Amino acid sequence: MAQKPSIPKGTRDFSPVEVSKRNYIMSIMRSHFEKFGYQPIETPTFENSETLMGKYGEEGDRLIFKILNSGDYLEKISEEELAEKNTKKITSKISEKALRYDLTVPFARYVVQHQNEIEFPFKRYQIQPVWRADRPQKGRFREFYQCDADVVGSTSLWQEVELVQLYDSVFATLGLNGVTIKINNRKILSGIAEVIGASDKLIDFTVALDKLDKIGEEGVKKEMLEKGIAETALEKVQPLFHFSGSIEEKLDKLSAMLSSSEEGMKGIEELRFICENVMNLGLQKANLDLDVTLARGLNYYTGAIFEVSAPEGVAMGSIGGGGRYDDLTGIFDPKSKLSGVGISFGLDRIYLVLEELNLFPETVSVSTEVLFFNLGESQALEAMKAITVLRKNGVKAEMYPDAAKEDKQFKHAQRRAIPYIVKGIEGELFSVKHLVTGEAFMVSVEDLIGRLK
Repeated sequence: MAQKPSIPKGTRDFSPVEVSKRNYIMSIMRSHFEKFGYQPIETPTFENSETLMGKYGEEGDRLIFKILNSGDYLEKISEEELAEKNTKKITSKISEKALRYDLTVPFARYVVQHQNEIEFPFKRYQIQPVWRADRPQKGRFREFYQCDADVVGSTSLWQEVELVQLYDSVFATLGLNGVTIKINNRKILSGIAEVIGASDKLIDFTVALDKLDKIGEEGVKKEMLEKGIAETALEKVQPLFHFSGSIEEKLDKLSAMLSSSEEGMKGIEELRFICENVMNLGLQKANLDLDVTLARGLNYYTGAIFEVSAPEGVAMGSIGGGGRYDDLTGIFDPKSKLSGVGISFGLDRIYLVLEELNLFPETVSVSTEVLFFNLGESQALEAMKAITVLRKNGVKAEMYPDAAKEDKQFKHAQRRAIPYIVKGIEGELFSVKHLVTGEAFMVSVEDLIGRLK
């Protein structure tokens, strides 16, 4: 007996309705990206392994899908190496390519590779799938789309201000009110690590701190101790676990705490500039908040860090994030070292949030607007002539392909949620019925176009 087909865990098939809803979200994003001056690019699905590996930290590297070399991929492996079972050593010989983990590192590679053709500052957006060998759960998939906007070639903090506005504009148009754009600065985290005497453990410190909302205060402390961060350092960092107040009040508290750290004070100054200007310009629907525990586990952020959380009451992780990466292009070309800042929208999670809150417009999934019944050869040609005219005028129209019973064609229209059907043709008039209201009428093609448009 043939085995029932299946798909890998963490991947999904999408129905016509689901694709329509995803396209709706992406079209709004594209519209705002371009309104803000961002230009589209695309990069390959897979990159050379050396492009991706080592750019996301140890945790990220483990989640990169490797692609086996074509042909006899074990040809270069000796019997001794196989017996040794050194995975890292063998992997580099049998896999030279990998699926992209995100869009930011491929973008950095693109910038370095095409820097002589690019006009800087360069504002790009990119909407493409990425892959991560993560544990599948609600809102977390192994294959998913990222929708990124980045600016490279400018150190101006006005770019960060604009990216907060971009988040706000997209979510406002989607009708997603009450999202919170959380902001922090990597320099502040460096300053905290410095004043508590844990500068040599900065990455371990930030990776653990970033998990506060997932594993709680005790879980974070336990991980920090396991990474070799001293108990006395944890005592000094204790106030961060219960950091409250307005953005201004939080910045004042941080200023007192980090007064001895030049790096930390610089981060506070940058945050103050961004937050003050965002609030002066105003936000449409989103909230802005300073979250001092926000670290994001990626090694390349050097300045502002962003993370967007769904409205209160919606059980969902972050639906966006990003930050400033002053030296990302330097990993490919030490001479380039262009500063960049960017944000990402989590398409799949945004979809789930809009679905949960019933925010998709009813018209999103409407494909065909009018279905002409197939009434046999005598009227099929006349129906197709009318359909051709409708299509030229921007109306989505089709004819049922077979001269089946009227009841079958009627049920087909119902199941596909097609609003109008044409049941008959009398000269130049068409017998039309609206399936929702039940209204029936006779109209010419020109009148039908007017009604549908």
